[in-house]
Amino acid sequence: MRRGATYLSPMNRRTFLKWSGIGALATLAGGGFASRSLAAKRYYDGPLSDHFDGTHFFNPNGEEPNSFFELMRWQFGGGRSAWPLDWPSPFPSAVPEPRIAGGRLVVTLAGHAALLIQTAGLNILTDPVWSDRASPFTFAGPKRVNPPGIRLADLPKIDLVLVTHNHYDHLDLATLKALAERDDCRIVTPLGNDRIIVPTVDRARITTMDWDSALTVADGVTLHCEPCHHWSARGLGDRRLALWSAFLIETPGGKIYHVGDTGFHQGINYRAIREKHGPIRLANLPFGAYEPRWFMRPQHQNPDEAVQGMVASGAAYVAGHHWGTFRLTNEAIDEPLAALETALDAAGIARERFRALRPGEVFDVPAVAV
Repeated sequence: MRRGATYLSPMNRRTFLKWSGIGALATLAGGGFASRSLAAKRYYDGPLSDHFDGTHFFNPNGEEPNSFFELMRWQFGGGRSAWPLDWPSPFPSAVPEPRIAGGRLVVTLAGHAALLIQTAGLNILTDPVWSDRASPFTFAGPKRVNPPGIRLADLPKIDLVLVTHNHYDHLDLATLKALAERDDCRIVTPLGNDRIIVPTVDRARITTMDWDSALTVADGVTLHCEPCHHWSARGLGDRRLALWSAFLIETPGGKIYHVGDTGFHQGINYRAIREKHGPIRLANLPFGAYEPRWFMRPQHQNPDEAVQGMVASGAAYVAGHHWGTFRLTNEAIDEPLAALETALDAAGIARERFRALRPGEVFDVPAVAV
């Protein structure tokens, strides 16, 4: 037991699991309790493609999301490790610089998949979630065990927000609304997600992208929307009606590859990104929320697969995220870190090249040849 941490007693744990389980259905599988009005609508109308059949998006030669029966089998199958109610970061709340010019690249973890990327005079925020829960509910669902590593008031003016997909731990309407009202920032997201965002974030300047498309966001900075192996849902009735993606950001100081969520998918997308874009200075890779493997493998890679992805993509450095903030799956809170260190050592990769970030941690990414 971690010293100073408060753990749920067995009796309280049963109550907690009852309600957190409901929220987990929404976060990981789309809760049937979530907005049914959204589920009745089509989010996107467009031409058929190798990943869109006219109604639903899909992973080419990939795996379908698990069924509701399999979800129930996991939810009631036991095997969940205890998490602390409070797991504070060893880093103080960060107060980022207003701007970082030139080729310097600084990444700060706010929590989960929310990262502040600063380079080339731009402030870019990924998958921002400042809410207390990753859930459609305020009273139930995965709850933070540590506060955001940057106070919302301490964020510099945000220029660009990247939302990789619409699961609740990545698309948080309350946070997007606050950012849009404060900074009039541009929000970029894959096809269909604008239909979810705009009704709540009425001041949103939003751009949607399809896989393999590009967008100039500033002088010398180009954003590419790239495939990843995942899926989407806000409710049980809207599975795969909106697209999911990774993003590749070309900057004067090198390329940044941001992956919010992905299954490893035999490394296909990692090899493709290296072939298409060449050397990557920094990859932001998820490495938590992966047990049990029989259920999570198609949608969440584990630490060993994240290390394989680092190698396959040719990334010089990795900012590891998607762990230690929201309890979404079965593994213990510190298990991803131990497994990551084992995988790095086995691959002969220095641990400082793959930083498992904690909230408030600042990573000043070393320069590489470009």
